[in-house]
Amino acid sequence: MAIQQSELILNEDGSIYHLNLKPANIARDIIFVGDQERVDKITKWFDSIEFTTQKREFKTTTGIYKGKRISVISTGIGPDNIDIVLNELDAIVNINLATRALKETFTSLNIVRIGTSGSLQKDIPVDSFLMSTHALDLNGMLHAYQTATISNTELATAFAKQTNWSPQKSTPLVIENSQILEDKLSSKIIYKGMTATAGGFYGPQGRVLRLALQDAHLNAKIDQFQHNGLRVTNLEMETSAIYGLCKLLGHNACSMNAIIANRANGTFSKDYNKVVEDLILYTLNKLVE
Repeated sequence: MAIQQSELILNEDGSIYHLNLKPANIARDIIFVGDQERVDKITKWFDSIEFTTQKREFKTTTGIYKGKRISVISTGIGPDNIDIVLNELDAIVNINLATRALKETFTSLNIVRIGTSGSLQKDIPVDSFLMSTHALDLNGMLHAYQTATISNTELATAFAKQTNWSPQKSTPLVIENSQILEDKLSSKIIYKGMTATAGGFYGPQGRVLRLALQDAHLNAKIDQFQHNGLRVTNLEMETSAIYGLCKLLGHNACSMNAIIANRANGTFSKDYNKVVEDLILYTLNKLVE
């Protein structure tokens, strides 16, 4: 059955609506970044560029790095943007855009996020690299989908209980990364932990300017959460949405974080651009091993 035009929106040239992409434009190995300017900071290391396009904050460049075809896509900020990017990427590879019918053969993508983040734990220093083994969803976007099969109920329940989570907020979810990508990207220099994904930068992450918080002590509760050796190591705005949608759609995902701040001890990187560039090169070289 063909998907209706109102649900699968295409541009006049047949490309997917927001990303402005066709199937031939993307590789099976994809790097996500938030900032559109960071796309060029990655692809400057490519041996060759075959395609680039941009629509709004969504910039995509596909090229070759050490013989491997890789696409780099800027998602913008937040889980709502991830909802757009991942649904449209999946449509590109798993829906025939001409007939609007599902393809008979499923294609799985490998998606690695490279982003900046602040550590919540004193022992994870600035200028380090952190891999998200788990994502703690605090923003609620994923509840638009059927999430019962993808969330670690034990961990999510323990978090809600230990933090006295407000019933007025969306129920927390915990989603694991792709073991395939974790194995590929791991090394002795990588810290690992659970990344919390908030739905905003200020109040949802415990920052106070002029508005009072629903729970002024929530950040401390998140920092202190422990269950079966797992703790929340950092806080950002995309990882849980990436992990959740990839699990639901059948893609592999892993989030790599350049730690440029430590909120537990108030420190900030003296050269965060170098930290990000080092993580970019580390990730690229791991992907081609």
